[in-house]
Amino acid sequence: MDWTQEYDVVVAGSGGGGMCGAYTAAREGLSVLLVEASDKFGGTTAYSGGGGVWFPCNPVLMRAGTDDTIEDALTYYRSVVGDRTPADLQETYVRGGAPLIEYLEQDENLKFEMLPWPDYFGKAPKARLDGQRHTMPTPFPVSDAPAYKDVVRGPLDVDRLGAPTPDYYIGGRALVARFLMALEPRDNATLQLNTALVDLVTDDGEVTGVIVERDGKREAIRARRGVLLATGGFEGNDTMRAEYGVPGVARDTMGPATNTGQAHRAGIAAGAATDLMDQAWWSPGLTHPDGRSAFALWFTGGIFVNQNGERFVNESAPYDRLGRDVLDQMAAGEVTLPFWMIYDDKEGEVPPCKAPNVSFSPTQEYVDAGLWHTADTLEELAAKIGVPADALVATVEKYNGHVPTGVDPDFGRGDEAYDRAFSGGEPPLVTVDQGPFHAAAFGVSDLGTKGGLTTDVTGNVLRADGSAITGLYAAGNTMAAPSGTVYPGGGNPIGTSMLFSHLAVRAMADAKQEASA
Repeated sequence: MDWTQEYDVVVAGSGGGGMCGAYTAAREGLSVLLVEASDKFGGTTAYSGGGGVWFPCNPVLMRAGTDDTIEDALTYYRSVVGDRTPADLQETYVRGGAPLIEYLEQDENLKFEMLPWPDYFGKAPKARLDGQRHTMPTPFPVSDAPAYKDVVRGPLDVDRLGAPTPDYYIGGRALVARFLMALEPRDNATLQLNTALVDLVTDDGEVTGVIVERDGKREAIRARRGVLLATGGFEGNDTMRAEYGVPGVARDTMGPATNTGQAHRAGIAAGAATDLMDQAWWSPGLTHPDGRSAFALWFTGGIFVNQNGERFVNESAPYDRLGRDVLDQMAAGEVTLPFWMIYDDKEGEVPPCKAPNVSFSPTQEYVDAGLWHTADTLEELAAKIGVPADALVATVEKYNGHVPTGVDPDFGRGDEAYDRAFSGGEPPLVTVDQGPFHAAAFGVSDLGTKGGLTTDVTGNVLRADGSAITGLYAAGNTMAAPSGTVYPGGGNPIGTSMLFSHLAVRAMADAKQEASA
């Protein structure tokens, strides 16, 4: 092979995982090349408003005085994930986050703080209801690192609405910018934008390098210790979604358009086994005037109804659980899209959704697109959205009857801590009784696919027979998620990506040391 460049490690992808992998490689004395297919660093991570990680008992949480234990966290995680994924992979994730934060905090550029966020299965054994398993990168002013202002992806309002870039790095953007600062002084790290991984180079079953495309030209780059695939999922590829049975369409994902599964394809061609390829991190999606349904949460009122004018779900459930409920009922033919949020005029015409993730456009644009409707009576509203008037009236009356009790016997809204996270710990039941009445269209969105290449506990990619492919590693949404078919808690996607990227590169560094010895 005619190599044009050589590095110890090549990392594909620049989200939290890719950045963590590149940083670990550079810090451990390995030469590393990070390639990013787009013109911005950050991947899906940069679109995360919190940028959080689910890392129980990490130093940030311990300094805050948590009384949590790793054993409790592991009990919880195993109870919700079950045996869908290997037990050792689950345990590696739960135990690995705390040491990773300790490692990263040794660098003054990498700062974290607690962001309380309840576990998503509040009734499971050892669930943490106070949110003390969740940590986020500390925000900081763009003026402290102005060089990265135009090269860090997002936020979503910038990319989708043309909004000005904010004055602070927050959430996932703060994480990416902090890694860029930490990498800048390290001469053994090279980062390239507009450079797409298109294939892997193999020699007798071992991955020895990558083929990348930059400015229309392809080149072969040798990876002496290994290749780390951390390019996100394939949510942006409708062909792959259809091939593997992932519901929904690329238009409605929250991942960047470059998440098309090229790394998945390359890994499969190199012999990798896959799992969970029909899975994603789901959410309800508020439909915007551009036709895209975007991840939405924090509902301070309203109820969801189906095409029959009937409630069908717990509107305050954790977003992945809610999204899965919708998809299950769609598969059973009980729900069609759009479904509708029905709400009254307590907060005006704009839906009572405090975290639409993509900011609201002017109201008239939703009205003109047929996405928002208003009427003086529920009967008139039902006619506008095409649902039976008597059913909608009966649904609202029944729901309103539950509100004074604070208990929802139909769908359990408010039964778990997460349900009450946005209502001050009180039941999130609010009457729909103050006209005029409104309806807003919803679809199903996702935060990315979560199926990918199967790996061992170091992120080393495996074949179908369980043997490891030497030189090939995967993390984040490019690997088959340790969490299987559930979303245990906020920060699982980014946390998984960071941890297994870190472990993969540590394994490569250990291999280098063994070879030297």
